[in-house]
Amino acid sequence: MSSGEYLRYVALGDSQTEGVGDGDDLIGLRGWADRLAEHLSAIDPSLEYANLAVRGRVARQVRSEQLGAALALRPDLATVVAGVNDLLRPRFDAEETVGHLEEMFSALTGAGAHVLTLTFPDVGKIAPIARPVRGRVFELNAGIRAAAARHGVTVAEGAGHAVTTDPRLWSTDRLHSSPLGHERIAAAAAHALGLPGSDDAWARPLPPQAVPSGLRAAAAELRWTAAFLGPWLGRRLRGRSSGDGRTAKRPLLLPMGGAPAPPSPADTGP
Repeated sequence: MSSGEYLRYVALGDSQTEGVGDGDDLIGLRGWADRLAEHLSAIDPSLEYANLAVRGRVARQVRSEQLGAALALRPDLATVVAGVNDLLRPRFDAEETVGHLEEMFSALTGAGAHVLTLTFPDVGKIAPIARPVRGRVFELNAGIRAAAARHGVTVAEGAGHAVTTDPRLWSTDRLHSSPLGHERIAAAAAHALGLPGSDDAWARPLPPQAVPSGLRAAAAELRWTAAFLGPWLGRRLRGRSSGDGRTAKRPLLLPMGGAPAPPSPADTGP
């Protein structure tokens, strides 16, 4: 299918695809997948869009909980983005994680959908405390690229571009994209798909900004640890997820003017 002919778009994934960091539960979440759907709808207003993503889900859960529903919707375009929650777990198996992604790639392309996925930026440049898992990110990205190549899946490269680690593209928790970050991801996806009106402007750097002093940077790290890292570790120790009790925000294919179901109550976070 050539660019501009997508009429049924289904998004699968975790908090990034749900749109965490771009809006909130009161005004609603937008996110890069919604923004991509808006681009597609501008090309053809008859587009219908569903978003099955739920925050906190690892790749295994995305496959087991969302793939069947996605196939039932018979998309001609699907996005599959997962794996970050896996690499943040104490025990990470890149081969297993990529295996779940590849099963989704295979099933969706086999059903006739054009599939797009993303690679991930160097998290060590976004949150210094995440530097120990940098190797996991590189391993996961390599596996995603290889699996995508085997199934004809389009890859929008979130890795390898300096702008993707610019703090202005990330929310204060450093785990979710900011509205500007979601905007850039959507533009990267549109460009990778070759959609009319898209280009590589998304990869261009932002204007320079002042670098905080060592004291201010240290204070920011302490505030981040107290506000975000501590609660996140607490949920992990209790065996809880930010997605507990949540369901997909837009489980049915609807025109872009259609209202999604209201979000289910739950605590926020990665």
